[in-house]
Amino acid sequence: MSYTLRPLNLADHLHLLALMQATARYLARNPGLSFVAEVADEVVGCLMAGHDGRRGYLQHLLVLPAYRGQGIARALVDACLAALAQEGIAKSHCDVLVSNAAAQAFWAHLGWARRDDILRFSVITGGEDNA
Repeated sequence: MSYTLRPLNLADHLHLLALMQATARYLARNPGLSFVAEVADEVVGCLMAGHDGRRGYLQHLLVLPAYRGQGIARALVDACLAALAQEGIAKSHCDVLVSNAAAQAFWAHLGWARRDDILRFSVITGGEDNA
């Protein structure tokens, strides 16, 4: 596989819309489970969540650097977990790259357990653990 990187420009608009539509399909399949954080009408963070009917999956947690350390990421995680719990989902996972020590530290700080066999972090937010 070969790829190139280049600066984003206005001519890329239609391609970006196609990427966002793919995300929109994810959001449509999992309504009310993903959240954004706003400060003065500016989106400063987001977290996407979905489930397979048994387990929740948190993906793409992002908080802009200027807004980190203020509890926004934790609030996004809590909001997603609460929404998943409303769907009857008690256990959730997130995948973290082995090379991302900061993300590993963040999830561990929140009390998620590292699964060394697949580097997946899991938490049980209520109910029983059905593995």
